[in-house]
Amino acid sequence: MEITPKTDAVIRSGFAAIVGAPNAGKSTLTNRLVGEKVSIVTHKVQTTRFQIRAIAMLETTDKVLSQVVLVDTPGIFAPRKQDRLSKSMVHAAWSGADDSNAIVHVVDAGAWYRHKIGEGDAQDRLGSEDTEMVMAGLAKRERKAALVLNKMDTVPKEEMLPMMAHFDEHGDYAKIFVVSATKGEGVPELAAYLADAMPEGPLLYPVDQAADIPVRLMAAEITREKLFLRLHDELPYASMVETEKWSERKDGSVKIDQIIYVRRGTQKAIVLGKGGAAIKDIGASARKEMQEWLGRKVHLFLFVKVRENWMDDRARYTESGLEFDV
Repeated sequence: MEITPKTDAVIRSGFAAIVGAPNAGKSTLTNRLVGEKVSIVTHKVQTTRFQIRAIAMLETTDKVLSQVVLVDTPGIFAPRKQDRLSKSMVHAAWSGADDSNAIVHVVDAGAWYRHKIGEGDAQDRLGSEDTEMVMAGLAKRERKAALVLNKMDTVPKEEMLPMMAHFDEHGDYAKIFVVSATKGEGVPELAAYLADAMPEGPLLYPVDQAADIPVRLMAAEITREKLFLRLHDELPYASMVETEKWSERKDGSVKIDQIIYVRRGTQKAIVLGKGGAAIKDIGASARKEMQEWLGRKVHLFLFVKVRENWMDDRARYTESGLEFDV
């Protein structure tokens, strides 16, 4: 949807951090608010590794236009393994919250409810524990967050009010929203709240820009999403994608060379698949989305390399905007 600011409109602009435990639905909610895909979404926990700035243009009335820069942050969790990447991700999430005009705490209501009634799995339990940790962290901050109980379509309706009462009693929130980000339910109310929460000021980005992320990094994120979706149950979390080369061609197409880094030779075999079937599927899916995103033909070439200690490579953090020394 094209939005042109009216000459007499009140302009608001600012930042809203989207925080929460891994797999709470932060990226799905961000994409829904923006109106297009800017953050990758998979079933694998801790998919988002760095701050992604997504830009939502929200008209609250015919006299008000708000540009809300949504900072989609990595999931906040208690690192079960004290590795550098995990600590850097959690640091990035809290930094995003501290630097924003508004904070939105997203909770997987379905996981929390299943854990409460004793029917949750290990991931539900960890998600609930991480949610409590996020609540404790938010309590230390001066700015009150808005709470989004997401995935409420997976919770019995009669449990909604008791759940809201629980979080209202144990947390300190400015407002509570009941949302299904996948279906869009409850999102307009949240959008209006965020639009009004922004301070008056000039637009920070062009009205037709949906995200603030380098194209090479976005291309790597697209491939990483397809990698996780294709090999969700087989591939360990510790893998990454780097856009090594980006070559513009005279015919208007682009040639993209990417490296998928894994930590073990056995993981390389998984990514390649029997007869190269897995890497072929990943490449085809990533190429298709890149072409839709860029609006032109993409020649994508994927290579798989074993680098056991890639998580200790400072350059990998710098290019993603993560702090190395945390």
